[in-house]
Amino acid sequence: MDYDLIIIGAGPAGYVAGIRAGQAGLKTAVIEKKYVGGMCLNWGCIPSKAMLESAKYFSRLGMAADFGVEDLDPKSLKFSWAKGVKRSERIVRRLVKGVEYLLKKNNVETIIGTASVEAANTVVVDNRMLSTKNIIIATGSYPRPLPFRVGDESRIINLENMFSQKEIPQKLLIVGEGPVAAEVSQMLALIGRDVTLLKTSEKVFPALDDYLNAYITRRLDSLKIKTLEGTAGYESLNIEEYDGIINCMPRRGIKPTGKLDPEEKESFYAVDEHFMTSVQGVYAVGDVNGRSIYAHAASAQALAAVNHILGITETMETERVPLTMYTDPEIAQIGRTEQQLLAEGTEYKVNEFPLSANGKALTEGHPEGILRIISEPKYGEVLGVQIISHNATDLISEAAAYMAVESTVWDVARTMHAHPTISEVFLEAGADAAGTPINKA
Repeated sequence: MDYDLIIIGAGPAGYVAGIRAGQAGLKTAVIEKKYVGGMCLNWGCIPSKAMLESAKYFSRLGMAADFGVEDLDPKSLKFSWAKGVKRSERIVRRLVKGVEYLLKKNNVETIIGTASVEAANTVVVDNRMLSTKNIIIATGSYPRPLPFRVGDESRIINLENMFSQKEIPQKLLIVGEGPVAAEVSQMLALIGRDVTLLKTSEKVFPALDDYLNAYITRRLDSLKIKTLEGTAGYESLNIEEYDGIINCMPRRGIKPTGKLDPEEKESFYAVDEHFMTSVQGVYAVGDVNGRSIYAHAASAQALAAVNHILGITETMETERVPLTMYTDPEIAQIGRTEQQLLAEGTEYKVNEFPLSANGKALTEGHPEGILRIISEPKYGEVLGVQIISHNATDLISEAAAYMAVESTVWDVARTMHAHPTISEVFLEAGADAAGTPINKA
């Protein structure tokens, strides 16, 4: 059978590419060997955030008396891992059904099976040969192996099976770096587990500004999460004392089998500005190209790739991909960091506004956090935004909108914000940067 486009993988890159292609009238098939929705919907983004919210809710109940709730003894509360997982499973089922419906609605054929890419126009699925004009590889990524041997490998918990566990052991070692390692560490600490984080880099999340890395390190310390670093860290460990070891190592691309062998770079497919590989008509989007670990970046890449197939030439600004961490409080960043600007020799200034001076944050009981705007001092262009707040991952979208149109701090200061809202911190920090602060001493 002949197709205009075959997509391998049905995660946030693959299914978004499929829907866009179907809407544009391309005869499209999406091949998925396991679960529609991919890692993100089935064992990554969605179930992990659902469990994080359960952990945060459990922790927050300790503040109930401050909100006027009486006769609730925080010491008598218990967290049920199994019930938290059931809630996350309900959410996952609902979202997966939604994706399946959208693919069908847009006339995208879904094929369950294992794809093998044999040529730029040939894909084989379980001995069935398919012809196509274009291919999008959206097969995702998987954590690298642990940097040490574990005698009893049954103690190793991978993210793919973490939320199918009936219970989580008490004493845990988290190995890795980045948002996943930080989120998993905090989630488990909030529900009372004894957690040690073995970082595989100096910083918890290397891509974040040093200011944010320093904050998350202090926050993990406040939760009594022990942190160790690198080779020296695991050489000093007694691995056998841990009941469970959770693999949050940096990831590497998952590549389909077959004779086609596009150029690679550091275990990921090398792609150009349109996400095309070294093979004409074959694209690689999402985790498999190593450009970003985020589902929202994967979806944006997918749209760009399909648009390129349709003859719509556009490029995607990687600096404008929001970096998010769903810890408590959440952390988000977009644009350049202070360290990048210093290395470039670019002049900049930083203006801040704390959530402790924001009325909505105080009423909600979330006064911890800050908004930082990094701007160019002469013309005021916003170069970067960093947020620590319980809803930072939502707030960062406002910063993304400002940066998409190259706004200045004067634009930010002139944007009316409803009161009381957390988003007023943009107005306050923008006004401070413009030299007209209202509520900052």
